[in-house]
Amino acid sequence: MTPGGASRPAQEQALRPGDRRILEQYLSHLRIERGLSTNTLAAYERDLRRYLCDLARQEIDPATVQSQQLGTWLQALRTGADGGSVLSPASAARSLAAVRGLHAFLDSERVSTTGDPSRLVPTPALPQRLPHPLSIEQVEALIEAAGRPGTGRDSAARALRDRALLEVLYGLGARISEATGLDIDDVEVQERAAVLRGKGDKHRIVPVGRYALEALEAYLTRGRPALAARGRGTPAVFLGSRGTRLTRQAAWQLIQRAAEAAELTDLPEPISPHTLRHSYATHLLHGGADVRSVQELLGHASVTTTQLYTQVTVDSLRETHAGAHPRARRGA
Repeated sequence: MTPGGASRPAQEQALRPGDRRILEQYLSHLRIERGLSTNTLAAYERDLRRYLCDLARQEIDPATVQSQQLGTWLQALRTGADGGSVLSPASAARSLAAVRGLHAFLDSERVSTTGDPSRLVPTPALPQRLPHPLSIEQVEALIEAAGRPGTGRDSAARALRDRALLEVLYGLGARISEATGLDIDDVEVQERAAVLRGKGDKHRIVPVGRYALEALEAYLTRGRPALAARGRGTPAVFLGSRGTRLTRQAAWQLIQRAAEAAELTDLPEPISPHTLRHSYATHLLHGGADVRSVQELLGHASVTTTQLYTQVTVDSLRETHAGAHPRARRGA
């Protein structure tokens, strides 16, 4: 949609009272009915505020939006013509997903007079982005580096924690939010299993391998008590320096430190918590696991998401074949 003469960016515009009520009702629906996380709700709110402010500048009621208007708005996101920052195809697709949800909600509540106009708006085509998994040797080097004690107070406890966290991310294929969200009662040592709580408060039970189990037991018995003594008591498995639940930001930073210590900084992309999840999935498929089983272990809602890792595996096998088979070698 084109701007209606206002110069301030869309996200700085004040919402109309009616639009504010719609936004609050929809976010409440997502929080209560869908169980979305605080971070996801905040992202939805940012995208929807920009959208609703753009409608307000053009004096358009959200209940009367047409699909053609939505298509024009989507183009404006890619150019900044709505007064906001220019968005990448991925960010524009994320914004469209938020707007689709809003219009579906308005339609279900019988507020919309045009049904759900977003159904006729195609999602922007996104370039396929294959993950860059670590090799098994690189994972081992990263975990080993994380487990080396540094200096300062509770350095030994923090080293045990860091090693256990990386073993959980790689050994269980956990998202960083799932790992930092682990509570003591979620780990069943005797059963060699753990409960991971994923997106939308969905949970799944995953097996815990020997290395992850040993690292967890070492941390829980010799490391966590020292960190817990600095807090007021929390059921969280992984604790920060103040004895409270380890934050995702702190987890990201400790992984960066481990990558530097392991000299794994010259890679196609920086190592992140999700890199270990990518590596977990890829190594499972390399080892012969079927896609459906990996889907269950990762907690993917659709097998299509999991199949992205099969492409990584096929590419790797293709390189091996090209270098080893006598009729596949170049120039043979």
